[in-house]
Amino acid sequence: MAKDTKDSYLVGLIGSGIGPSLSPALHEREAARQGLRYLYRLIDIDTLGVPPEAVGDLVRSARDLGFDGLNITHPCKQLVIEHLDELAPQAEALGAVNTVVFEDGRAVGHNTDVTGFAASFARGLPDVPLERVVQLGAGGAGAAVAHAMLTLGAERVTVVDALGERAADLAGALNRHFGAGRAAAAAPDRLARVVGAADGIVHATPTGMAAHPGLPLAAELLHPRLWVAEVVYRPLETELLRTARAVGCAALDGGGMAVFQAADAFRLFTGREPDAARMLADIEGLAGEVESSVGKAA
Repeated sequence: MAKDTKDSYLVGLIGSGIGPSLSPALHEREAARQGLRYLYRLIDIDTLGVPPEAVGDLVRSARDLGFDGLNITHPCKQLVIEHLDELAPQAEALGAVNTVVFEDGRAVGHNTDVTGFAASFARGLPDVPLERVVQLGAGGAGAAVAHAMLTLGAERVTVVDALGERAADLAGALNRHFGAGRAAAAAPDRLARVVGAADGIVHATPTGMAAHPGLPLAAELLHPRLWVAEVVYRPLETELLRTARAVGCAALDGGGMAVFQAADAFRLFTGREPDAARMLADIEGLAGEVESSVGKAA
């Protein structure tokens, strides 16, 4: 049966600490508007008490249980690759997968983080300078947003990560894909220098998430000439965004990326066209509900 002729879907999300994820509500609300029965289940490795390396067993179990597909998030986006039967070209180029589609018993890996971030950035920061971009984080999300930034026309992306080898590996992969000199790696102790010369900062680490509060860099490094783009979307306003806006930076929250990558994943799972505008309204409402409930609890 073709995907777009089905009316019932079972999908899920594998990752660590994903209880607060808005992905289930984003997918299920859009599916309901399209008259679909759509169940989105969380498969949290912390709750299960298994390590990230168990992702292969979880993917196989989901396939055997009849899932139509899975989203994959931190810290499994790179670990999952060796357990898949095929990679879409973009996922192969990135070395990271955030969406797995089960087709005829085979597990095919995709990456909708690239297209999701690119669509969000083009919508939210359309006219900012892109000569020199500093990116914090070189993990699975970092690989995706670095590809997106270079695809959008950034002249040079400097990747900074606590794991120097990981930053160097990503910069090397970017240069092979986009051309020599388009990317570089810098050690954390050079952060002040590279940020001081940058047009903007892309943040792609877990810092700022509900479970990892705080700033990913010293507040005094931010200045009004910078733009700041955030990947974290829980909460929508991270400490980084609050600090950046307070000093006059143009800033983009992670909600748009969450929506556009979810819309692309929904399309892969179902073969149906999602309405991203409705989903953007959904995430603003959902995030507001969460922040309101947190405020009441506090």
